Amino acid sequence: MDLLKSLLLLIFLGCTSIIVAQQKQSLPNVTAKTLDGQTINIQDLGTDGKIRVISFWATWCSPCKKELDAIADLYPDWVEEYDMELVAITIDTRRAVSQVPSLVETKGWEYKILSGTEQDMQSAFNFQTIPQTYLIDQNGEIVYTHNGYLPGDEEELEEKIAALARKK
Repeated sequence: MDLLKSLLLLIFLGCTSIIVAQQKQSLPNVTAKTLDGQTINIQDLGTDGKIRVISFWATWCSPCKKELDAIADLYPDWVEEYDMELVAITIDTRRAVSQVPSLVETKGWEYKILSGTEQDMQSAFNFQTIPQTYLIDQNGEIVYTHNGYLPGDEEELEEKIAALARKK
């Protein structure tokens, strides 16, 4: 019985250290563009003490648009209550990026919209599929990641944002 307890404790501690290691990751040094063509270094998004959500998406990705739509309903309250910002980074091809402004306007998304190359973003942030969501704390550290979208994921994200806001 003691051997089993020791083994379970080791597994728990190992998993905890992996989770902690994943939670303390700085924003990568990679650039994206605003819809009007200005270049922004993603690292700079973590320098002003604001909580941020970075969401990678594309115009062809139905779950991505569902996630951003679900968050859009809550976003004004999040901004007011938690002093946070959502940055939606499309990884669409150069040709498809031309469709982004009209889609954003039609959807009424009030997010900061950036565009990055799929390969650069996936390599810098180490993800394979979208939607991919990152929560950035007030120190510019990635503290939570989430892949995919199911209805209700936005509620879990809000809980994580609220916890960060309480730490201020």
